[in-house]
Amino acid sequence: MNHSYKGKILISTPDISGDIFSRSVVLVIEHNESGAFGLILNKKNSQMSSKFKDFFDFKIEVYDGGPVENDKVFFIVKGPKVTEVYTEITSEFYLTEDIERIINAVLSKELDINNVKIFSGYSGWSPEQLDTEVQRKVWTVVDVYNLDYTLPNDQTLWKSIMQNLGGEFLLWANSPEDISLN
Repeated sequence: MNHSYKGKILISTPDISGDIFSRSVVLVIEHNESGAFGLILNKKNSQMSSKFKDFFDFKIEVYDGGPVENDKVFFIVKGPKVTEVYTEITSEFYLTEDIERIINAVLSKELDINNVKIFSGYSGWSPEQLDTEVQRKVWTVVDVYNLDYTLPNDQTLWKSIMQNLGGEFLLWANSPEDISLN
């Protein structure tokens, strides 16, 4: 492996399959010779959102991190490190699975809930799988600077990034959700 996509954003090319990765924006958190790990930033999970409402007693959005291990919960946090078990994403953001510590920090106001994004499951690739998918143009790899990973995002994030890429990506950005209707 000559490179790593760690810290990069993957933008899916729209396809007819309509699976979870269609029009996805994925943050690659780890990528090495063992494979890759990332989280989808723009797919809300309404079922998990209602389960988390019971924990917090107020509305909170949970996102589908990907199709792997949907029983696992991950948090991207902006701000102070309130747990010793984390992976640094940037100097401003980190990832943790420490659900108890994050919930306690939010409830005690040590963390602002607006600086926490919750994910159910993750996106994973076996060794060299992601490289192969990038070569086949399933994903476009981009550097997106100043993206707040904790902001509530939906399909407008995918479209906005596609428009900013310009050129042929403008065609994708303006295509209908079901591209067979195009």
